[in-house]
Amino acid sequence: MSLLSAARAACRRRVGPNPSLCAALGATRAMSTNPETATDVHARPSFPMMRPEASVPPEEYAKLRKTCPVSKAKLFDGSDIWLITKHRDLVDALRDQRFSKVRTHPDFPELVEGAKAAVEGREPTFVDMDPPDWTRFRGMFERWFAGGYVEKLRPTIRGHVKELLDGMQRASKPVNLHEAFSLPVAFKTIYGILGIPFEDFEFLSNNIAMRSSGSSTARDAAAAQQELVDYMEKLVKEKERNPGNDMLSEIVKNDLRNGNISRDQLIAHAFLLVVAGNATVASMINLGVVELLANPDQLAAFKEDPEACAPGLALEICRFHSASALALRRVALEDVQLGGQTIRKNEGIIALNMSANRDEEVFRNADKFDIRRPEVGEQVAYGAGIHRCIAEYLALVELQEAFKGLFGRFPNIKLAVDESELEWSAPQADVGLKSLPVTW
Repeated sequence: MSLLSAARAACRRRVGPNPSLCAALGATRAMSTNPETATDVHARPSFPMMRPEASVPPEEYAKLRKTCPVSKAKLFDGSDIWLITKHRDLVDALRDQRFSKVRTHPDFPELVEGAKAAVEGREPTFVDMDPPDWTRFRGMFERWFAGGYVEKLRPTIRGHVKELLDGMQRASKPVNLHEAFSLPVAFKTIYGILGIPFEDFEFLSNNIAMRSSGSSTARDAAAAQQELVDYMEKLVKEKERNPGNDMLSEIVKNDLRNGNISRDQLIAHAFLLVVAGNATVASMINLGVVELLANPDQLAAFKEDPEACAPGLALEICRFHSASALALRRVALEDVQLGGQTIRKNEGIIALNMSANRDEEVFRNADKFDIRRPEVGEQVAYGAGIHRCIAEYLALVELQEAFKGLFGRFPNIKLAVDESELEWSAPQADVGLKSLPVTW
């Protein structure tokens, strides 16, 4: 029995369902018998769709899963995109290499104006490649995110958690958990893996926060991004001069010097690894705290046996909220049949993992937050297929250690404001909190 299976078995106790969060859209969409025109009977909806409130998924997702799970919508520029809303169709699409991840493809779907121009001329990374390039480049980095390597890091991650909790304990209350704990947990781990000097942690964290903050101006965010790129270039050159035992040093010694990767390509990958996913891990910590406090039965179960329940909690919060919900986009390289529809060559798709993670055919009482859910391993918050997130195992370990440490140190932690006063991300953006004031 795996560690996760054993933990679930130790923790499992069924609880009753809550009423569904998903509301009806109104009149049922008329369906054509021709699969190619099924979504053209009425005007196509705009995408991205909006959450109706706080962290509740867009209401349209539940309706589409029932009436037209593979359907078309309109993007900001009037172009079409296929929405993949059911779990089985999402997994099929993401495993099908007739769908390409290459963002420089002229018909690759982008969600905002300017995204296409930003991609042009930029050094691609493995997340935007298809095989064989994907195979070669991802293979250089995978061992630092494999389960065995991450488990060796668990004591280090636990130490980061303790250090941050010590700082919270010394601080004046209330504390913004997002800044004091959630973000630094993720940052400190990846900095160590990459071999970033400790004295640069604060500079990098401030710049990454500026780059990703919704409250930053476009000019400030762009300036922060350029500073990060410049820093990564200096870091890679320093690793070339004085290599150590970290990831970047190893790749310099084994791949850069052998011509398997160029300096510019390594800089681009270093930038990717330092910025990608860390904000998502922070969101999952924040949202996990909010959900546990809102569900006393789940919190009580977790406190009773945190070691056993932490793996299920980490997976369930990722399923329940899917904080990176707009990234699974592809373009068809040839005609593909999916979910009863014909997706034509050069048409774009988005696999909606937030919707698939609420698919009632896979997850019983899907709108119930349940840390003892036996089928939680089917969650697709990290994607599926060859492009499944390289850092999934690392993220889950960070979440486990964060929740165990936080509720172990502060068992009476609570929100410092009413839940209705929490500031949520824009309703069409990935779900998240701008801040999380807590006290104890």
